[in-house]
Amino acid sequence: MSTHATDGATPEPPYPNPAYAWYVVGILTLAYILSFLDRQIMALMVQPIKRDLVISDTAMSLLLGLAFAIFYTILGLPIGRLADRASRRGIIGWGIAIWCVMTAMCGLSQGYWTLFLARIGVGIGEATLAPSALSLISDYFSKDKRGQAISVYNAGVGLGAAVAMILGGQVIQFVSQAPPVVLPIVGQLYAWQTVFFVVGLPGLAVALLMLTVKEPLRRGKMQLQTAQGQTEAIPVSEVVKFLKQRWKMFASHFIGMSVVTILGYAYFSWLPTTFIRTWGWSIGQISFAYGIIMLFTVPIGVMFGGWLADRFYKNGLKDGHMRSNLIGVVVFMAGPYVLVPLMPTPEIALGVLVFGSIGGAWVTATGAASLMMVCPNQMRGQITALYYFVISLLGLTVGPSAVAIVTDFVFKDEAMLRYSLALTCGVACVVAIAILSYNLKLYRSAVIEAEVWLGGSNPKAQ
Repeated sequence: MSTHATDGATPEPPYPNPAYAWYVVGILTLAYILSFLDRQIMALMVQPIKRDLVISDTAMSLLLGLAFAIFYTILGLPIGRLADRASRRGIIGWGIAIWCVMTAMCGLSQGYWTLFLARIGVGIGEATLAPSALSLISDYFSKDKRGQAISVYNAGVGLGAAVAMILGGQVIQFVSQAPPVVLPIVGQLYAWQTVFFVVGLPGLAVALLMLTVKEPLRRGKMQLQTAQGQTEAIPVSEVVKFLKQRWKMFASHFIGMSVVTILGYAYFSWLPTTFIRTWGWSIGQISFAYGIIMLFTVPIGVMFGGWLADRFYKNGLKDGHMRSNLIGVVVFMAGPYVLVPLMPTPEIALGVLVFGSIGGAWVTATGAASLMMVCPNQMRGQITALYYFVISLLGLTVGPSAVAIVTDFVFKDEAMLRYSLALTCGVACVVAIAILSYNLKLYRSAVIEAEVWLGGSNPKAQ
């Protein structure tokens, strides 16, 4: 195999009906919300789980991050390969069913290690979603509309966290006041165990909704020239070659976004507990307040970030998606993420959190959308899986654990959690801005190259 060719000269059927395309985005966004609800509900129950299992902040951080990340990251790679070749709708449907059942299984855990294993199972199911969903959306929307569509999908992260905070907090309070649940063989459940049943099992209905999603025509394929002629079948070796030829761009993109992800998971994992330890708030108070803030700020962040990315691109800025991404980090994340835990009162902290939440949603959306501009169709699932492998491996492990380690081994005082969170975020912000700034020129060149081998061009580009 030698020369990369393009199918850009071959006329393609029109894109699907916009109304139906947005319906699919809605279903996938709902799935993403559900996945993050099941993933993050544990962050609201740090104190009762620690108490009942008699574990430290560091051990708790492994449940929040490492247990979920182990197979979520590793299995994403073969699932991404499968998503480039098989039914993406089917992959997502089965994945939803798996993670919902495993979330409920967290409620049957009889100790630390059984809970750890159940969290691994949640990660296995959720590994199916991102590579398949981003590939699906990219085949439903043209390049100049793709950024906003993917941004809406990525709103699922923040909206899922918002639902986890609002609904989860209320469920926790209700379950805590309700009579104990006693199951045959298992016996009496802790209140936090019951919560996993309440949030896990209803999600199976979303798996059934995937039956209403049609598998779209695959577009933007790269063709290879072989001795037998052109082919659309791309082996793994060609994917590796594609990445190696552009390794500086992909490495700086992946690592820069990994550091941003560290910020996100540090906050999702420890900010509720910071309010509890610093200002004496209850789980219900902080979960409701944090959830309401995200419920309003996430749509603002993802819509404006995606709109700005598409506008930049239409106006000839080839690095528009990553340029929008960097603006989100610098303007909305860097300051607020450090300042929130240092504020003198919880009310002021929540006010600053509004800006940080806009930034977090903005960057989550544009970071993933930017990849779809530089990947051939047959590689989208695999490269997306690799992207989530890298950012999740660092974000899910370093984010929760860095804060806990600083608290346990540097300050050696649980009451100093607010300073651990601020320190972790301060270092991460500086590193993220430096790496993403370096990436801009490399990303710009990759987008121009992609337009060449896809046979398209932005008429306004210089």
